[in-house]
Amino acid sequence: MSTLRTATLTAATLACFAANSLLCRAALRPGLVDPATFTAVRLASGAGMLALILAVRRSRPEGGSVASGLVLFLYAAAFSLAYVRIGAGVGALLLFATVQVTMVGLTVLRGTRPHLLQVVGIFIALAGLSWLVLPGASAPDPQGAALMAVSGAAWGVYSLRARSARDAIGANAHSFLVATPLAALFALAHAGHVSPTETGIGLAIISGAVTSALSYSIWYTVVPALGGTRAAAVQLAVPVLAGAGATVFLGEPLTPRIAASGAAILTGIALTMRTSANQIPRAASTPKTT
Repeated sequence: MSTLRTATLTAATLACFAANSLLCRAALRPGLVDPATFTAVRLASGAGMLALILAVRRSRPEGGSVASGLVLFLYAAAFSLAYVRIGAGVGALLLFATVQVTMVGLTVLRGTRPHLLQVVGIFIALAGLSWLVLPGASAPDPQGAALMAVSGAAWGVYSLRARSARDAIGANAHSFLVATPLAALFALAHAGHVSPTETGIGLAIISGAVTSALSYSIWYTVVPALGGTRAAAVQLAVPVLAGAGATVFLGEPLTPRIAASGAAILTGIALTMRTSANQIPRAASTPKTT
């Protein structure tokens, strides 16, 4: 793969990951759709797109598990519920920080000895995260922040489980197929709270089919060319892109607290990625869908 093509596909994929936060917030903030319906449509659309890709490849959705499907549903449901309460920029920072802390933490619990810089990085990221959610005029809604932390932890677990899959697209498709019925039940349980609009459903379809499923497929073709270390490092751009997009397209304010805590979080994560690249290379290359 040429350098230009790799750079172009990488940029497009990272933009898609960031767009997930913007699409979800754009649909839920004005009440165009309820979070449960958004989750169900997103997962169903993602499953459909991945099934279509596998059909073109003449392969089957396999390699996932019921447990992975459950964790995927938890990620998507908490993600949507959080974005009713918090902004896209803050949400992306919370999600990204929790994903990385979860992945590194679980890897350490499995017996991998952390490097000093890795420990320092985790503390810096957690300090930035703590500052971000401290009570104050610009602090995010506590329940929304907690839900996004749950979403990030779930995605971190999902990412670690997915690293052993031989066919990443097939495994993701299988997990999406498991998660979709759960999301449908979730939507039925919350039916009638908000009347979904065509715009809200359309944003959910784009989030599932394009900025989730399709971008995953592109990402998996790019990761081998990038290598584990660079694939991990470039994902630092995701919360930055989400924050910029939230300010430009959604009119969300960029407060000094968000800017400073975001800088601390990204610095800490950069240190953990730099020292953990050799320890969890495949986990680091799993996409972080914000």
